[in-house]
Amino acid sequence: MHRIHTAILAGLTALFASTSAHAVIILGATLTNAAENPPTVPTLVGGAPRPASFGTASFVLNDAQTAMTMSATITNIDVTGMQTADTNDNLVAAHIHAAANVTPTVNGPVVWGFFGNPDNDNNPDDLVVTPFATGVGGTFMSKWDLNEGNSTPTNPNVTLTTQLPFILTQRSYINFHTTQFGGGEIRGTLIVLSVPEPSTIALLALAALSLIGLGWHRRAMPRPIAG
Repeated sequence: MHRIHTAILAGLTALFASTSAHAVIILGATLTNAAENPPTVPTLVGGAPRPASFGTASFVLNDAQTAMTMSATITNIDVTGMQTADTNDNLVAAHIHAAANVTPTVNGPVVWGFFGNPDNDNNPDDLVVTPFATGVGGTFMSKWDLNEGNSTPTNPNVTLTTQLPFILTQRSYINFHTTQFGGGEIRGTLIVLSVPEPSTIALLALAALSLIGLGWHRRAMPRPIAG
C-alpha cells in the first residue's frame, strides 16, 4: 500500500508542477482618440466634426503561451466602407505594436497586423469581422498564433514569443487606422487584468495530496485496544 501511495504522490506532484508552470493570462485595452500619439480629432471630409471613435479589446494568452485570442469592438469607425457616406472614417488597417521603448507617448513598430496591411494573421487566418447591424463599427475576433508576426529587416524575428516580454509589461498597444488618420485613429495599451489560479486539475492535485497525507497520518495512529 505504501508503494501505491508513493506512486500516486509522485504522479500528482508531477501533474501539479506541469499545470502550474503557466496560467492563462487575461489582458485588456481601452482605445480612444486621446491615447493616440499624437491625439486625434476626427472630422468629416469637409472639416466638420464627426463623432469621437473609441473601442475596447480583450485578450486571452493560453497557459502554454503559444496563442493569444483577441476580441475587439470599435465604434464610429466604418469597418465596411459603406456604414457612412463620408470616407474619413473608413477603416484601412489594424495592428498590435510593441517594443522595449514603447510608452503611452512613444510609438512602436507593428508586430502583428490583423486587418489591412501588413496582414500577419495568416498561419492560419483566424480573423472574423462582424459589422454592427445598426450604427457604425463592428467586432473583430482573431488569434495571434505562435509563429505569426511582422518581421522586417529593421525588426527581425518577430513572433508571439519574442513579443510577450513587451506585451506583459505594458509596452504594447493596439490601434485602428482610418483614411483620415493613417498613423492610427484610436489606440489602447494592453494591460494585464488577471492571472487566474492554476487549472482545476492542479487544485485537485493539491487536494489529493492533502488527503493522501491525512490517510498516512491516520494509519500511523495506534488503534485503540478493546477491552
